[in-house]
Amino acid sequence: MKTRKADFAGSWYPATARECERSIRDFLSDGTPALEPGIAGAGGIVPHAGWYFSGKIAANVIAALAAGREITLAAVFGMHLSPTHPSFLMAEGAWETPFGNLEVASDITAELVRGFPFTVETPDRHVQDNTIELSLPFIKYFFPKTRLVAVGVPPSERSLAIGRAVVDLARERGYQTVAIGSTDLTHYGPNYGFSPMGTGTPALDWVTKKHDPAFIEKVLAMDPEGMLDEGLAHYNACCS
Repeated sequence: MKTRKADFAGSWYPATARECERSIRDFLSDGTPALEPGIAGAGGIVPHAGWYFSGKIAANVIAALAAGREITLAAVFGMHLSPTHPSFLMAEGAWETPFGNLEVASDITAELVRGFPFTVETPDRHVQDNTIELSLPFIKYFFPKTRLVAVGVPPSERSLAIGRAVVDLARERGYQTVAIGSTDLTHYGPNYGFSPMGTGTPALDWVTKKHDPAFIEKVLAMDPEGMLDEGLAHYNACCS
């Protein structure tokens, strides 16, 4: 089985299992998070900046989804794409992580390729993109027996159909599944060409108290169409 090498190990996150585990233990040092009693998490949204910046949030989300369960399929959705981009999928092989490889669930990806137009990647030919890869060590660590479906999806209605298809296919095949969405929120400042409120404390307050919460409200309302509209209109989610 061919393996897609980790492009960001050793830079955006540690390169070895020992270093990754040390980081994860640090991220969870305030106590492993838990969902409400009796609730099993179906999915979560994580950021994808380097682990130094956002690893604590990502680790806590994925640890909460683990909750002592044996997950057999992790579906990860990400990539920095515009509405006009195609969808991307590696249909077979495995993804490398410091904790070991994550095998692609080819029984599901084969059906996705038959049902939707994809740019099909291979372990040797793929777009370097941090959004999916930065979550994979956490997934392998907390779900050691899981297989993987990793999909690059543009912010468009057809991506919602792909997401629903993954869930249906996983249910039909008896997988215990979690879904991970990868997005950062507002990218603010001259480097990103987006600074409508200037700089300094007023700009920071606007981003954290108004601009980001507008997207988060759509998430909490379980409103996928609203998330797409909000992210595209106001640039408060890079991978809505």
